[in-house]
Amino acid sequence: MIADLGFFALFIALLLALYACCSAVVGQVRGEPRWTASARAATLLCFPLLTISALSIIYSLATLDFQLQYVAQVTSRSMPMYLRVTALWGGQSGSLVFWAWLMAAFTSGVMLRNWRRDRDLLPWVILVCMFTLAFFLVLIVFFENPFLRMWQGVTGAVWTAMWQPAGAQAYLPMDGNGLNPLLRHPGMIIHPPVLYLGFVSFVVPFAFAIAALITGRSDDRWIRLTRRWSLVAWLFLSLGLILGSRWAYDVLGWGGYWGWDPVEIAAFMPWLTGTAFLHSVMIQEKRGLFKHWNMLLIILTYDLVIFGTFLTRSGVLSSVHSFAQSAIGPMFFAFIAITLGASLALLSWRWNTLKSEVEITSLLSREALFLLNNFLFISILVICFLGVIFPLASELLTGQQITVGPVYYESATGPLWAALLLIMGVAPLSAWRASTARTLGRAIWKPFIASLLVLVALLIGGMRNPGALLGFWLCAFVGFVTLYEFWRGAAARSARGENFALALWRLVARNRRRYGGYIIHLGVVLLAIGIIGIELFQQETQGSLAPGERLQLGGYQIEFVSLIEFQTDDGRLVDRAVVDVYRDGRYVTQLYPRQDFYFESGQPMTISGLHNTWEADVYVLLVGWEPLSGQKATFKVYLNPLVNWVWTGGFVFILGTLVASWPERETIELAAPSRLRGRRAAAGARR
Repeated sequence: MIADLGFFALFIALLLALYACCSAVVGQVRGEPRWTASARAATLLCFPLLTISALSIIYSLATLDFQLQYVAQVTSRSMPMYLRVTALWGGQSGSLVFWAWLMAAFTSGVMLRNWRRDRDLLPWVILVCMFTLAFFLVLIVFFENPFLRMWQGVTGAVWTAMWQPAGAQAYLPMDGNGLNPLLRHPGMIIHPPVLYLGFVSFVVPFAFAIAALITGRSDDRWIRLTRRWSLVAWLFLSLGLILGSRWAYDVLGWGGYWGWDPVEIAAFMPWLTGTAFLHSVMIQEKRGLFKHWNMLLIILTYDLVIFGTFLTRSGVLSSVHSFAQSAIGPMFFAFIAITLGASLALLSWRWNTLKSEVEITSLLSREALFLLNNFLFISILVICFLGVIFPLASELLTGQQITVGPVYYESATGPLWAALLLIMGVAPLSAWRASTARTLGRAIWKPFIASLLVLVALLIGGMRNPGALLGFWLCAFVGFVTLYEFWRGAAARSARGENFALALWRLVARNRRRYGGYIIHLGVVLLAIGIIGIELFQQETQGSLAPGERLQLGGYQIEFVSLIEFQTDDGRLVDRAVVDVYRDGRYVTQLYPRQDFYFESGQPMTISGLHNTWEADVYVLLVGWEPLSGQKATFKVYLNPLVNWVWTGGFVFILGTLVASWPERETIELAAPSRLRGRRAAAGARR
């Protein structure tokens, strides 16, 4: 009964999404508002229907309705309740329903918030959002139905169908397969939903951009209407990438946090274009530049979101993050081709109406540096895209899938990241419109000298690695420039009699977008310090130990104490070692690296023993043992310098994004005159 209700809700939502697409177009073509109002009503109804469908799946998962194929695939009796519920997004079918539910929720939010004010754009927004939703609902209803039941015929054969075939009876397995062991982690509660929130949110600014193209709006109204949507989408996508890195660090058992896995890169690529877009739209709002470019960036971001979903769900590439082989890959490919082709055709049609209002007159101006920033982000995107599709191209041409590894990505993107850091240090102190080497040098000399002092200190301290010296100097330069901007703004306010701390608080509170961006830059600096530390200075060792014997690594000693084996109530066989950690002969802590073997799936899971400090992590893995005697165990130990700066930088990064996206007390400008923008830009250049 519950499964039937969920399926019918899905099917009706699909019909309503298709109807909304058609009625929105009819309303605009005929000029009849009743059709547009009808499209809005159909759009709003999709959300409660998909809520019913999602709740039906959750109920089936929680109650272990093993007749449903999806429930049997992703749950088991040994799984705790929180994992049963989060199994909604732990498999192919359920995660597609969750994707569709988010899409319906966001579209409904746009309809409720913007209907009275933006009636000219919203019919086309409905078309784009509901077309996207309808595509996912077609996949769910006809290819990945989570409500399919299992039936057994008289011959014993088992097959799936929505309703009981003639001569068959319900098939109820004694237990389910359960989630992949890699997914049995508290991160399962938050990481996939956060990543999906980032993906789906980007559909809204894309929809408004397409609406602006269709209606011929050449101003930046669509950008102002979706500014917060873009920031929120970028916030969740950034948080999803950071959480995913931490999850990988905890459970993959190789001492790292980012392996340049195809699915990791698939989520990273829309982040790159989204980041470029957020920087570039500021120039359009300030100076009326980059209108074509911003349209292209949001189109790319949308289609890269769909492309990333395609890679995850089609099974065309091998990844620890991807779902199994599926028949929906060609449909994703066709959808990407249709949406990208139609979007580029629209952009070409409106090309002449999107001319920039001014030109870049100085190569050192802030807008020129922002353009260079965008070029670097897109260069990294191209490198990542080529690396992802290379296995597909090689298989097509040679019949053998050849993958590229981390060395390719790191060597190709490393210089580009360094250039981006340099621009992050220079651009905030560059003037709008006109900037020369003299004026720029006058602005940056103080933080530049301070960063050189850091470089000298590193050399005196014995550091000789050229890459590390360059990286740490760039981090120091960007950090000092950013702090200098905070100090300069607060000092100007405190000169008028305000307490410095209060002046700093009010400076940020009244300029949230600007100073939120600077906080993000500080987060990037901390992230970069952590990445340089672990990538260039990580140490590792491996050895077999008897109880009482030690491994040496970077001033630490790892002593094997004991090993025990036991079974748990949730279906695991656990082999857990006890190791003592010493530093320079002094006891530090005790760690418990282990391996869990899951009986249901027959898969092992390696869990590290981890000692955290600001200086470095001691990361201990149990990789082998003598299970009967417990007299010998093999350990792999990593020393990961500065890795905790990565997580701290991620926290600061997210904090800055929250500040930048926090609502301000202002009204949305519906038509900012070009002359007003020009006055603001000229004033900025004089400052």
